[in-house]
Amino acid sequence: MAVACVAAAAFVAVAASACGTSTAPRPATPATPQMTVAADAAKVDFASADSATITPGVQTYTGDAQCTTNYVFVDKSGNVYLGQAAHCSGTGKDTETNGCQNNSLPIGTAVTFNKGGNPITGVGTQLGAGTLVYNSWLTMHQKGETDQNTCSFNDLALIKVKPDDVGKVNPSIPFWGGPTGIDTDGTTPDEKIYSYGSSSLKFGFKKLSKQHGVSKADQPADNGWSHIVEMRFPGIPGDSGSAYLDAQGRALGVLSTIGLALPPLNNIGDISHELQYARANSGIDGLQLVLGTAPFKGE
Repeated sequence: MAVACVAAAAFVAVAASACGTSTAPRPATPATPQMTVAADAAKVDFASADSATITPGVQTYTGDAQCTTNYVFVDKSGNVYLGQAAHCSGTGKDTETNGCQNNSLPIGTAVTFNKGGNPITGVGTQLGAGTLVYNSWLTMHQKGETDQNTCSFNDLALIKVKPDDVGKVNPSIPFWGGPTGIDTDGTTPDEKIYSYGSSSLKFGFKKLSKQHGVSKADQPADNGWSHIVEMRFPGIPGDSGSAYLDAQGRALGVLSTIGLALPPLNNIGDISHELQYARANSGIDGLQLVLGTAPFKGE
């Protein structure tokens, strides 16, 4: 079996200002309660957190690219989706991260959920499957999006889970629990941040998958679309798309890029902005992020 390629958590240089201590607040995203739903209020019979095999943090394979899922979503009809980064189905180079300038595999592309994939033995064990039904890059192309921040940081795709696999799904983030809601007011310098990534380059070592660290100052010029974080074990290629939680366990964003600066920094696309964009443009009626059933416990 051919060794699967690891998808980009694209390697890009992070501006020096990202390490600054500016405390200028980012523009708050208006609170929208309809953006989230409790698991027991969704029209879905989710698996328990202990028994589920398809959760945030599992590996995905889209074509030859391996990424990590972020959050679970539902729609008005009870369909279930897992998120990944839009660039996971990108057709360009790893360094090409502007969604308005680069393309993706088409809607309808098959995606599998896996565990144990690594560069030596291949894709590991398939846990389930789904179909790519939304990709922010493709949507921005169709809309003719021109806003610079949206083009640079809107990096969300949705995989519709096959009906036979829905009963394997739970929305809780492995180890940390949550999400407890959606962060809509950004981060403060040195705020604690939590994540879980399943890059195949980690060869299944869970201590490397469980990630925690701190945020850097949000950059006002990004208009709330992006956050910069410094993790104890930084996200690497294959962790792309993984979920990040703030200090309260709220969904903060999606791993998009890796910086080349030292110490290594990760850029996180803001999930509040990305989800609002998807709700407005995906054609998925009643799209909501599902809150975790396992309580958030932080460190």
